[in-house]
Amino acid sequence: MTAAPAERPRLIRTLGLSHVVLYGLGVTVGAGIYVLVGEVISLSGDHAPVAFLVAGLVMLLPAACFAEFTGRLPFAAAEAHFVRAGFNSSLLFLLVGLGVAAVGIVSSAAIAHGSAGYAAELVALPYEVLLVFFVVLSGIVASLGVRQSILVAGLLTLIEVGGLLLLVGGALWSGADFAGQAAKAVPLSLSPALWAGIFGSSLLAFFAFIGFEDIDSIAEETINPQKTLPRGIFLTLAITLVLYILVVLAALATVSIGDLSGSRAPLAIVFDRTTGLSPVAITVIAVLATVNGIIVQIVMAGRVIYGLANEGALPKVLARVNATTHTPVIATVIATLILLVLTLAFTITALAQWTSIITLAIFLLVCIALARIKHRNDPAPAGTFIVSRWVPYGGALACFALLALGVMN
Repeated sequence: MTAAPAERPRLIRTLGLSHVVLYGLGVTVGAGIYVLVGEVISLSGDHAPVAFLVAGLVMLLPAACFAEFTGRLPFAAAEAHFVRAGFNSSLLFLLVGLGVAAVGIVSSAAIAHGSAGYAAELVALPYEVLLVFFVVLSGIVASLGVRQSILVAGLLTLIEVGGLLLLVGGALWSGADFAGQAAKAVPLSLSPALWAGIFGSSLLAFFAFIGFEDIDSIAEETINPQKTLPRGIFLTLAITLVLYILVVLAALATVSIGDLSGSRAPLAIVFDRTTGLSPVAITVIAVLATVNGIIVQIVMAGRVIYGLANEGALPKVLARVNATTHTPVIATVIATLILLVLTLAFTITALAQWTSIITLAIFLLVCIALARIKHRNDPAPAGTFIVSRWVPYGGALACFALLALGVMN
């Protein structure tokens, strides 16, 4: 008698709301604030908090669309599923899926530069050696079981958020004028040059918010995704926005714009000025924060590649799940190798700008897809978070406006 074939290993549901929020914060809070804050300030000066606020508000409506879609289609490679459902197009399914994986990989390459930039303040090793080390290390951690990967990322998330809170607390302790800096942040002119700088820096600031949408990539490993994922998305976005604005105000209130914009490790300078302590502590935290960002982005990219292969859009070998770790190891390794090449080939600013542009284009398609689904009155599963009909139109318009302004600049 022939034995029945063993069932192919699959992803398992083990993640609750705390895991989802830790994952969301881990993939969001990283190089965007620890490194790119200097780049944003160099473009918009005292108005940098407004640039971050604009980027956060642009995120809000697409976030609501993602919250509904995660209930309708709780799958890995979720954005690709969203767009295919809205447009009934297998080609768009593949292109958007590849775009999402590209966002994870390209943004990881940008974050790797942040890790190396801060690490170079601590160890006398060649910059390129540090880049390779952090990418390979992150790829190994991302190949572990999802709970182990996210628990490691979650621990690093608590450390990195704690570092930002310590920095804000240090600024308050030193007597930094948060209220006065907030007043200076408000633009009092309609000058086209002024607003061009603000919107141009918003595209970079937008990079700092990228992450909440990756929450849907762990949908097949989340308990009760219809309720858990929307809550995780909104909590991640709200916590991130408040934290970022406080950090930017602290930086501007304590360090000159020239010093911030010219540094690879801007928050280390802020920590030194506000606390009088050695910047080593915040530098170590920044390294951990950025490594955490690489890990969670590789986790996401691997899941997206797995999801596309599982649907037959990519070779089936990429859909193999390791029987021990229950992770798509082959897909994760390929994502890591591509990431390594991009990291060594491009600068952090170029990588961040391309990440933002690709992400905005995907968000635009996702919002339009939800608008089409609502127009058709397609039913949603019980318990799904539902947004008003105007929300996807507003999200598409906001994404298009920032995308157009970013491309023109």
